[in-house]
Amino acid sequence: MAADLSKLIRNKAFSDKVVSVEEAASWIKDGMTIGMSGFTLFGEPKEFPMALSERGKKENFKVNLYTGASLGPTADQSMAEADIINMRIPYQGNAVMRKKINNGEMYYIDQHLSHTAEEVRKGTLEPIDYAVIEAAAITEDGMIIPTGSVGNSPIFVQEAEHVIIELNTAAPKEYEGIHDIYIPAEAGERDPIPLDIIDKRIGDIGIKVDPAKVRGIVISEQLDIPSPLTEPNEVTQTIADNLLDFFRDEIKEGRLTKELAPLQSGVGSVANAVLNGMRESEFRDIEVYSEVLQDGVFDLIDAGVVKFAAGTAFSLSKKRVDSLAEDLAKYKDRIVFRPQEISNNPENIRRLGVISFNTPIEVDIYGNINSTHIGGTKVMNGIGGSGDFARNARITIFVTPSIAKNGDISAIVPFVTHVDHTEHDVDVIVTEHGYADLRGKAPTQKAVEIIENCAHPMYREQLKGYFEEAKEKVGGQTPHMLDKAFSWHTRFAETGTMLEKDAAKKE
Repeated sequence: MAADLSKLIRNKAFSDKVVSVEEAASWIKDGMTIGMSGFTLFGEPKEFPMALSERGKKENFKVNLYTGASLGPTADQSMAEADIINMRIPYQGNAVMRKKINNGEMYYIDQHLSHTAEEVRKGTLEPIDYAVIEAAAITEDGMIIPTGSVGNSPIFVQEAEHVIIELNTAAPKEYEGIHDIYIPAEAGERDPIPLDIIDKRIGDIGIKVDPAKVRGIVISEQLDIPSPLTEPNEVTQTIADNLLDFFRDEIKEGRLTKELAPLQSGVGSVANAVLNGMRESEFRDIEVYSEVLQDGVFDLIDAGVVKFAAGTAFSLSKKRVDSLAEDLAKYKDRIVFRPQEISNNPENIRRLGVISFNTPIEVDIYGNINSTHIGGTKVMNGIGGSGDFARNARITIFVTPSIAKNGDISAIVPFVTHVDHTEHDVDVIVTEHGYADLRGKAPTQKAVEIIENCAHPMYREQLKGYFEEAKEKVGGQTPHMLDKAFSWHTRFAETGTMLEKDAAKKE
């Protein structure tokens, strides 16, 4: 073991800092704030949060937990089950944690992913007592080499009073060299981010840390958890085809070329399927500028469609987790990971002219998007990075199946129950029935486009009826009948379907 560790801990100032995970967990006190690495199940500590959770089953204490994004069962779930989290920031995706948040047992700040580092830097959040960072190695010059995500780890290390490194001996050594760690200076004192082309390196291969700040190193050999991506199906393939048709129409109009523009795709099976659908397309030499790199990106590199991809983390299926070391060696000159305050930075998104596509929970007839809340009340995961990209992208696209729950829920509704992205930031809606280009259109024109091109046929007449009645009875720039605006949601809650009684009978 010592010989192996000497290859991973290559700076002597760190060699005497290895401690048991139980000892490291004992340093955490009630009321402390932990900044933990990890983003979409990748790059998170595994032994440390489980040891802390075991303490929580015997002792009464709570901590604030800041991360990059969602963590897996060894962190978010184990800590939620042990009831040791007071406040969680900025994004989560675990069912156990979600239930506790919605039951009021845990505070949750749903935050744009580009904002967290800035809030930490400004001091508007509770200061970080411990940064706990998973690492693949510690270099000769004392830099932490992250694993499958960068996320907020650099700002956590910079701002925390103490650092605990969880050295993962099972992490592929090929991680070293794919990271590009650039940390902006204080607001008002910083230079422009010098990123004018996606594959340009602007920072270091690892996270700089003062050895005196590192209180301990714990050892892990647990692999990352695969993401539950489902295989593309007929609906997601049709959505992908419709999105590609939109791109083709943009090329015909002279607004895009066959290289398109840098692409950002959200997390999840629909977005991954959209990327997958591009494999057989005519598009080539595409660049990806995203926050998360999913299986689809690897597949597109293999197919010769994507030439370079930048992000802040992986989110991979079991197949790709199993072949990760081989893939990293193969794609090392095609991939770079940066801190999420860089990958999601509005300055970069606007400068590079990114095309963004993400998935909503629901869309209303005027183009407002609900990405986070069921029935306007119960949070699902969070806004994530979709807002960073939606407000600043060259083209902002939302892709979704038109129905859910076997047709009992329409993804197109009169009025969304929670607004994450206003109609001012939304350019295109795509479902399996077509796409609605909302650019250059007034609200009532947008409604016609969305109803005709995106709504499922079983709900189309129902939507038209609401829209026409609202125009006739209320009028205005954005006609709504407030007494009926959420009637679809209340009907679903009471009857189990959004379909009106007569329409349900017809179906």
